[in-house]
Amino acid sequence: MSAPLQPLGDYVVAQSEEAETKTASGLYLPEKALEKPKTAKVVAVGKDAKQVKVGDRIVYKSYSTTEVKIDKVEYILVKEEDVLATVK
Repeated sequence: MSAPLQPLGDYVVAQSEEAETKTASGLYLPEKALEKPKTAKVVAVGKDAKQVKVGDRIVYKSYSTTEVKIDKVEYILVKEEDVLATVK
């Protein structure tokens, strides 16, 4: 899937992953208890991004993103320096 956004510089466009609604033991979590995930899948990268590529799953800093909704799809924009890790 390609993003309708082309990030500039070292920005990364990603889609946040859904929070789990059920525990490993099968208990359903109330919506209030769900913590917003800090992982996302990269859908576009700026030309200056060096270590992150499209398709990577990333872990990012909590309050370092800009959220954008386009055609009912939510994306986040985060600077590459605020990406903490990739998930294998």
